[in-house]
Amino acid sequence: MTLNRRHFLFLLGATAGAVALDACASGQNTSSPTSATTAASKGAIQLPPLPYAYTALEPYIDADTMRIHHGKHHATYVKNLNAALDKYPQLKSRSVEDLLRNVNSIPEDIRITVINNGGGHVNHSMFWRIMKQKGGGEPTGAIAKAIKQNFGSFANFKKQFNEAGNKRFGSGWVWLVRNKDGKLEVMSTANQDNPLSVGKYPIMGNDVWEHAYYLKYQNRRGDYLNAWWNVVNWDEINRRFAEAQRA
Repeated sequence: MTLNRRHFLFLLGATAGAVALDACASGQNTSSPTSATTAASKGAIQLPPLPYAYTALEPYIDADTMRIHHGKHHATYVKNLNAALDKYPQLKSRSVEDLLRNVNSIPEDIRITVINNGGGHVNHSMFWRIMKQKGGGEPTGAIAKAIKQNFGSFANFKKQFNEAGNKRFGSGWVWLVRNKDGKLEVMSTANQDNPLSVGKYPIMGNDVWEHAYYLKYQNRRGDYLNAWWNVVNWDEINRRFAEAQRA
């Protein structure tokens, strides 16, 4: 009887929390991008709000996954990153992206923590923005032309991207990046490593950690990768592509 009561109280608390999270996400302002850089300029790194409700990406990404992914995983990266930077307050004047570009300048005792959690924060801050409700379809604008020039066709690019995501052993990300020669390439990274750390600019990326898809797709990562294209936000990806060219 005691176990049943505890289980009931746990479910009651979880439901109340989910309702509060949904209310928060539903009221987000979608008018301006939230980046890790602007968050860093305020001192303590902040968890960026989602630009849509937790239910917005269904049926391709379910609301429960979004609640856990944003409210638990991303929030933990932010918490751990702030704790590490508290040891060296002078680092707080730099953007998280700058820290990742210059990882050897980070004190050794917090370097791995910043790479893992700073990467997790930057990666996810991008991830939420490059998805939207009623997204997907063929790319448009400058990124469409660049994809055709670099990969021959969108179909070829999509195939390479999905294959790289499927082949990533364990946890990590698959990326479209602009390399040092100004060309586009597909790459994957382990854990929360960000392409900035190897001199490449991440234009778009998909999270292939199990927490990004397991509730809905279980071990079918390939199904998740295929479904994800239905929520891709090409407007935001075009904005990032323009930013990559300036960088």
